[in-house]
Amino acid sequence: MKTTRIFAALAVAVAATIGGFYAGHVFTGGDSIAATPSASGNAVDQLWKSTPPGAAGMSQPLAAFKGKPVVVNFWASWCGPCVKEMPALSALHREYEKKGISFIGLGVDSKKNVNDFLKKVPVSYPVYTAGFGGADIARSFGNDAGRLPFTVVIDAKGQVRLTKLGEVNEAELKKTLNAL
Repeated sequence: MKTTRIFAALAVAVAATIGGFYAGHVFTGGDSIAATPSASGNAVDQLWKSTPPGAAGMSQPLAAFKGKPVVVNFWASWCGPCVKEMPALSALHREYEKKGISFIGLGVDSKKNVNDFLKKVPVSYPVYTAGFGGADIARSFGNDAGRLPFTVVIDAKGQVRLTKLGEVNEAELKKTLNAL
């Protein structure tokens, strides 16, 4: 009896995850980042060439972050671990923005889902709607599984200093940020 319930719960969780990926892919419409790799295939260059819409609807060239240390967090509103880590990322952003380190969130989700989420959960750093193209950019950083959350730390020279699949470890992230 208990085993049946566990398998049923797992089946529901798997179905919800698949449904979320499908919804993020189908319902992003024009809200997704065009993930065209640069001639060099460099993931950082690809990121800087992106111009995703922000939560307010205005598109923002991510090249504005070029030449500065930045933490890029790929997330989705339907991703439990993503939602769980957002308060920690917001706190780290407030701590490290004084040191010139920026944080940005790329929602691998629809514009509506991102905006609805941000109405409920305030985030202290800029959040953009990357749509399904965000998963393609995350893959260019080595996230071959396309899983979320996925965090990338890029230094001021454009070098990737850390990639983290899954929830961030605050101590590990602080160690990397302090080294910048």
